Amino acid sequence: MAFLGQNYYSLNPYFMDLNKKRIKQRFAGAAETYDAQAVIQHKVADRLLAMLAQKITLQPERILEIGCCTGLLTQRLAKRFSNIKTLYVNDLVPEFGPIVIKRLDGNFDVKFIAGDIEKTVLPNNLDLVISSSTFHWLGDLSTLFTKLAAHMAPEGTLAFSIYGRDNLLELKDITGIGLKYFGFEDLQEQLGEHFDIVSLREEHITLDFKEPLDVLYHLRETGVNSLDSTVWNKSRLKDFCKRYRARFAGQDSLKLTYHPMYYIARKRPS
Repeated sequence: MAFLGQNYYSLNPYFMDLNKKRIKQRFAGAAETYDAQAVIQHKVADRLLAMLAQKITLQPERILEIGCCTGLLTQRLAKRFSNIKTLYVNDLVPEFGPIVIKRLDGNFDVKFIAGDIEKTVLPNNLDLVISSSTFHWLGDLSTLFTKLAAHMAPEGTLAFSIYGRDNLLELKDITGIGLKYFGFEDLQEQLGEHFDIVSLREEHITLDFKEPLDVLYHLRETGVNSLDSTVWNKSRLKDFCKRYRARFAGQDSLKLTYHPMYYIARKRPS
């Protein structure tokens, strides 16, 4: 298995230590493969925007996107709203800035904010804060919601997707460890301090793969192998493949489950 390289074996996406430095490195390493492999992330971004379009009452002029990655949501966002004046895009990986800006073509200012959204200084009077497939990588969502509310315009909108407790359940079943995902109702409670929820939903989406190695490649090439630094030896990898086939093989494929949850909320008037 030498062709996989050292980093291939550092694949456990359920390790609970949120090492932001490692997350940054792994997503930066997946920049060239992310768009092609991020099948679920594309679907989730589309569904989040569709929900938002049904519930937003005013065309937002000042928007912040958190966790823009290569810009797959950013590009959709710019096409969806015609009155944008300033679009702030944030990501932990500074190298994503030029990639995202290159994808945009609009008559508005684009400002890239590099760094950890939990620590960075935010602009004020935001009409819309949006994030897709990012918040599960953060350490303290309750504090972040408070921070966002303080920088949003009166009755500004917060829209985000995040993955829930059944996310990548097949890997958790085999490895026995897991990222601390939130439950669907947990986030409703956390949002309630500053926001009124106007729309929410959850769903389960499965991807099909021919081999367990294909599952691991998929995780690596979307940056999801961002948490575990443990090196997998050949016997451990062989055992993983054997158990995955035995436990989760369908008629013609191997299943991998994603559990996206969607929230649209409005800042509560002071």
